Amino acid sequence: MNKNQNYNSETEFFKNYDPSKFYRPSTSVDTVIFTVFDLALQVLLVKRGEYPFKNQWTLVGGFIDLENDQTLEDTAKRKLEEKTGVKTPYLEQCFTIGNKIRDPRGWSVTTVYFALLPSENIQLKTNSDDITSSSVSAVKWSPIKNNKIKESLAFDHNYILEKAIERLRNKVLYTSLPAYLMPEKFTLRDLQTVYEIILDRTLESKSFRRRIERANILEPTGETRQDVKRPAQLYRLKENIDTYFFLRNIEGAT
Repeated sequence: MNKNQNYNSETEFFKNYDPSKFYRPSTSVDTVIFTVFDLALQVLLVKRGEYPFKNQWTLVGGFIDLENDQTLEDTAKRKLEEKTGVKTPYLEQCFTIGNKIRDPRGWSVTTVYFALLPSENIQLKTNSDDITSSSVSAVKWSPIKNNKIKESLAFDHNYILEKAIERLRNKVLYTSLPAYLMPEKFTLRDLQTVYEIILDRTLESKSFRRRIERANILEPTGETRQDVKRPAQLYRLKENIDTYFFLRNIEGAT
């Protein structure tokens, strides 16, 4: 049928519509999955089991499942659960990048998310029997130091990681995001330590505690834990609490 054909209805138009007439770049989602342990901010990496870049490390990602993924967030959550077996308490879309050179297979577009996971109870699928996808041969956490990791990542994933770290650190300056990285029970000193690890600098303790208390995002568990000098109150994140935005950046972090 002529492409300039006039149609009498939407139904008639779609009956004759041929999507193959238009070029379609490869479309994927890449998720930068952060956690904190061993006094370091860590990112989850996967080793590719197929070409291109076979046996090289990348961020967690994959192509959109057109049959089952209803949204980009569905893709991000699905790939995260495949690699960690858990659901993230926090997932945020960062940016989209697309060009002709980022993937040697051709024009590609990826939407980048970052996810935050508490390190407790994460069971990575660390051997071939556990990994369901032939495109992945191994998974691991890699510590971030000076905004970098020791691995050279495939595709443009080093750039993606750099931008995601920048986004996370900027938001931590004025939000309660690190609370999503905490175990079920924690002290205010524990929470401050996680802030300091992410920001890579020391915070003023009294100011930090006042700010967290005023945010009203935590509740006491009624339990204590012996600290260096005295018992410390244990807290947990309140249920159904959204990210808190402070009016100013946290003192001592600039």
